[in-house]
Amino acid sequence: MTVSADRTYYEIVRAAGGPDAGALVFPDFCPERQFPLRGSQVLVGRRSRSRGIHPDIDLTGPPEDPGISHAHALFLPQADGWAVVDLGSANGTYVNDPAKPIPVRAPIAVKPGDRIFAGAWTVITVT
Repeated sequence: MTVSADRTYYEIVRAAGGPDAGALVFPDFCPERQFPLRGSQVLVGRRSRSRGIHPDIDLTGPPEDPGISHAHALFLPQADGWAVVDLGSANGTYVNDPAKPIPVRAPIAVKPGDRIFAGAWTVITVT
C-alpha cells in the first residue's frame, strides 16, 4: 500500500472545522511511503513508546499528521482480500468517501485502488 498526503482531503477536514482545524498546516513535503500488507493483521497509527504502541504502518512522520491516533486502524486479511477496521480513532477513518466515516470496529472490505482517508491529510491507497 502507498501512504501519502492528499491536499483535497486536507481542505475537507479544514472546512469541517473542529477545535484544531485552524492550526492545521498542510506539509510542504510529504514523500510517498510504501508498506506491505502481510501477516495476520497490520496496525496503522503513530508510535508511542510510553503506551507500548508500535504500529506496522508507523505514521509518526515526518511530517507527522496530528489527526492520526496512536492505534488508528487495523487491516485484517479476508478470504478474498483485506478489510480495514477503525479502532475508535479520534478523527475517524474513511474509505473512498472522505465525508462518510466507516463504523467503529466494523471490518470494511477494501480492494486495490481503494483510498483510505485518515487524520488531517493522510491517504492510504491499497495496491
